[in-house]
Amino acid sequence: MPLFDWYFTGDTPSRHYPRFRLSKQSADVFDELVDTGGAVVTGRRTYDITNGWDGKGPAPGLPLFIVTHEVPEFVPPQEVPYTFVTDGVESAIEQAKAAAGDKYVSLMGSAVPQQCLRAGLLDEIQVDVVPMLLGGGVRLFDHLGTAPIKLETIRVVDAPGITHLRYRVA
Repeated sequence: MPLFDWYFTGDTPSRHYPRFRLSKQSADVFDELVDTGGAVVTGRRTYDITNGWDGKGPAPGLPLFIVTHEVPEFVPPQEVPYTFVTDGVESAIEQAKAAAGDKYVSLMGSAVPQQCLRAGLLDEIQVDVVPMLLGGGVRLFDHLGTAPIKLETIRVVDAPGITHLRYRVA
């Protein structure tokens, strides 16, 4: 998928995923995100698309919380703790914050970040933008209602093939 080419088109390996060959700028952004992360929350669709990251999770060693209506019948063996949360995104965030301690809780996918924005549970947004317009797919910032959500720019990192944007939700 061209959206993820930036993981493999540079000269700098990630400290956490040496198979990722990023630009120096992207490696710094990516590794900082992993270094400051304490837990990850995602939805069932992302979990299914990634095949549960083959039990390794999306970030090394971080517990993963999957928001779902139904726990899958088969869950592959895991290298990191997986928790299927069936009582809503608020509960998943609460559990992830407890697991993360003083580190960040990262969100993956589109539905969970949208739910967190609507519920006022999101403090910051990091978006990685590649120079490509898509004709279809799941929109990251859909279903947010009609009221604008004000953001404050924290950081902009321009890197080959990608721009890393970080905002604080005002």
